[in-house]
Amino acid sequence: MSTIAATLRPIPFPSASALRKDPAAQAFLLLRVAFTVAPILFGLDKFAQVLTDDWTKYLAPEFNDLIPGSAEDAMHIVGVVEIAAGLVVAVVPRFGGLLVAGWLGGIIVSLLLRGGYGDIALRDFGLLLGALTLSRLASAFPPRTGTRQAAVG
Repeated sequence: MSTIAATLRPIPFPSASALRKDPAAQAFLLLRVAFTVAPILFGLDKFAQVLTDDWTKYLAPEFNDLIPGSAEDAMHIVGVVEIAAGLVVAVVPRFGGLLVAGWLGGIIVSLLLRGGYGDIALRDFGLLLGALTLSRLASAFPPRTGTRQAAVG
């Protein structure tokens, strides 16, 4: 099987017995749930504006100039992408982790270009590392069984 096909193959959740015994399975499940739920909630909030009343303040003018429409339109597009990314993590965490990591990289660049949000950029860098960790842990679980593969070497 090609690397691309393996990356895009859905991975089941680890079995209950694996979750009781295997710390890697526990970490994988925690990260998978977190990176499914958080992007979906952040994406929905781009429309509901419960967490903040103005998401556009985080959008760098350089990015806003590239995206058609207003800054608010751009944040609605961001919301849709975040919801989609969360759903991808739920089904295909190996690819979804990379997708979320790339998205967080873009957010970090936007925050640094905007200025004044270095603290949030640093937090998002930690999240980026967590998303990459999710992707790597997902590769330890084969698509069919949901149990961890033994380390080779």
